[in-house]
Amino acid sequence: MADAPQIPDETEVRAKWGDFKFTPANLKQAKAIIARYPAGRQRSAVMPLLDLAQRQVGTETQTQGWLPVPVIEYVAVMLDMPFMRAYEVATFYTMYNLAPVGRYHVQVCGTTPCLLRGSDEVMSACKNKGMNKGKTTPDGLFTLTEVECMGNCASAPMVQINDDNYEDLDYDRTMAILDALERGEQPKTGTQEPGRHTVEPLGEPTNLAAMVKSNHDYRKEWAK
Repeated sequence: MADAPQIPDETEVRAKWGDFKFTPANLKQAKAIIARYPAGRQRSAVMPLLDLAQRQVGTETQTQGWLPVPVIEYVAVMLDMPFMRAYEVATFYTMYNLAPVGRYHVQVCGTTPCLLRGSDEVMSACKNKGMNKGKTTPDGLFTLTEVECMGNCASAPMVQINDDNYEDLDYDRTMAILDALERGEQPKTGTQEPGRHTVEPLGEPTNLAAMVKSNHDYRKEWAK
């Protein structure tokens, strides 16, 4: 289950982020996003605008980004919507961080398919890199969160780090990814299984195998 964020003291947050505004480039992008929706439906832009705001906070803090309360309110004002409606969106979707995170937000899937395929090894690797669930490492590099299914069951276990997914993991593969990030490198995203490109089965086909080499006619076999 996803960990509940430890929301910072609101007084301190308002003192630091109360004057938040989109940069000129982000404001231009925000207006373009709003323009996609018909008149009277501009509030539908709340999700992409919250994401844009979170990314700007991330750029300013050199982290993956989060949404301080004044930043959520800023987006709500821009869309002429009640603060509570924007809060509802930000608190419902786990793509929004309600508390500061590190440069790399490591989200480990602990749902049944990943658990059966070895997510405990992924979690062990994270812990051996000094991470604790719901916490940020002292150097501000990693934040560890255990989350629910992220839709990569066919290549479990997996982890999402910022915008990237890493799949077909074990202890050593997870450590290699974390070590690379720590060195400032960009590890290969997606499946970590050699020879696998997406989520195709490993090895040779087991169904309709004869079709690989020729236009094999299975009809006589099915008629038996």
